[in-house]
Amino acid sequence: MKMIIGKLAGSHGLTLASLVCLFLAANLQASEYKSLTQKADEAREESKQVEQAQLKKAKEAANETEGREKKIYKKMLDNDWESEQKAKAQQQFNERESREDKYLREAKEAAAKERKIPKP
Repeated sequence: MKMIIGKLAGSHGLTLASLVCLFLAANLQASEYKSLTQKADEAREESKQVEQAQLKKAKEAANETEGREKKIYKKMLDNDWESEQKAKAQQQFNERESREDKYLREAKEAAAKERKIPKP
C-alpha cells in the first residue's frame, strides 16, 4: 500500500494525496452522521418504550386505585347498613322503654286510686 501511495504521490503529487484525505474525511463524517442519526433513532425508540412503560404503569395504578375505591365504597355501604341496623335497634329499645314507662305509670295511678270493696 505504501508503494501504491508512493507511486501515486510521485506522479501526481499532492493532488492525489489531498483527494485521498478528503475522501477519508468525507467518509468519516458520513459514518459519524450515520451513527448520530442511528443514535437519534435509538433514542426516539427508547423514548417511545419508556413512554409506553410509563403509560402501562399509570393504567395499572389507576386500576389498583379503582379497586381500592370500590372496596372503600363497599365498606361505606356496609357501614350504612350497619348504622341502619343500629338505628332500628335503638328505636326498638326506646319503644320498649316507653312501654315500660307507660305500664309503670298506669300501675302507679292504679295504686293511687281508692278502692272500694263491695259489701257482701
